[in-house]
Amino acid sequence: MELQEEKQTNEKQRRFGLELLDFVKILLVCFIVAFGIKTFIARPVFVEGSSMYPTLHNGEIMMMSKLHYGTSYFFNQPIVLGGEPERFDVVVCRYPDRGSTNFVKRVVGLPGDTVQISGGYLYVNGVKYTEKFLSARMYSDYGPYIVPEGHYFLMGDNRNNSNDSRSSHVGAVPRNMILGKVEAVLWHQIPSTLDDWGLAND
Repeated sequence: MELQEEKQTNEKQRRFGLELLDFVKILLVCFIVAFGIKTFIARPVFVEGSSMYPTLHNGEIMMMSKLHYGTSYFFNQPIVLGGEPERFDVVVCRYPDRGSTNFVKRVVGLPGDTVQISGGYLYVNGVKYTEKFLSARMYSDYGPYIVPEGHYFLMGDNRNNSNDSRSSHVGAVPRNMILGKVEAVLWHQIPSTLDDWGLAND
């Protein structure tokens, strides 16, 4: 009788061990999948501040994708993924000498471009852009400034209240500090998207 009870106890322990092992395996797979998605595909990012108004609002949640291009950090070392940002993409980035703080800005100048602001309008390589996604014109003139190779000139849509590439403390942002492209707004304060939103400033 005691032998049978001992066998039953051992069998229960064995089944428990197998179930526990299966549970740990499932957790490990979930962790690997979640880590892979966050690192190489996409992840949600919170908007902090008003520098991208009216396109993005403080407290909104946006989806940052790395499928087109991006950068992931392993042990604080950047690994560049995919292609290159395009003009007027909205991106999540880091700034030189600002650690791991994330910023969301719009790509205005590509490597080698000449960027200038005159009379409230943006000029890139001498071409004037009306930028319908802005709600107000820029107060101050800027440039001309030639974007260094391997760098991007970024500005917030709230041009009169944005710390961006126009600042000597920021400057053009290296490619390996652009983390990904903002593809969608998952939750917003008002009915808004990344499409043109604001006063048309022809």
